[in-house]
Amino acid sequence: MDMRTTIETLTAEADQQIRDQAWIPTPIDQAIAAKAAADLDAAIGSRDAQAALPAIERLEHLRAALAALAISLAHVHGRLAWFLGATATALTPVLQWRALNPDGGPAFGTIQPTPQQYTDAEESIRRIQAALTHVAAP
Repeated sequence: MDMRTTIETLTAEADQQIRDQAWIPTPIDQAIAAKAAADLDAAIGSRDAQAALPAIERLEHLRAALAALAISLAHVHGRLAWFLGATATALTPVLQWRALNPDGGPAFGTIQPTPQQYTDAEESIRRIQAALTHVAAP
């Protein structure tokens, strides 16, 4: 399953659990979800703004978003932690990406992503942001 499909599946599950009241976010969950959503929004700009950036900046923004998820994960337990952990895991290919040419030397197993891979990762983060906004809603 690709990153975008995995994120769609996870966010749909989160939405369903909230609708079914299997997951009733606590006030702490809501506050952390709101902060994480804001951090993701700050890390990943609009589609047009991101697409106009050089690859190195796009990768920097993606890594900042992944860091925001990890920091949020460190502060919660239960369903929100499970959701954040699963979304962060789905985004781990970003950690193997590089924007710089290794100039013939070792590159620690990194790869240069395609423009479409950048776009897919950015769209995945926007979807996570939307789901977290839903979790944060009272």
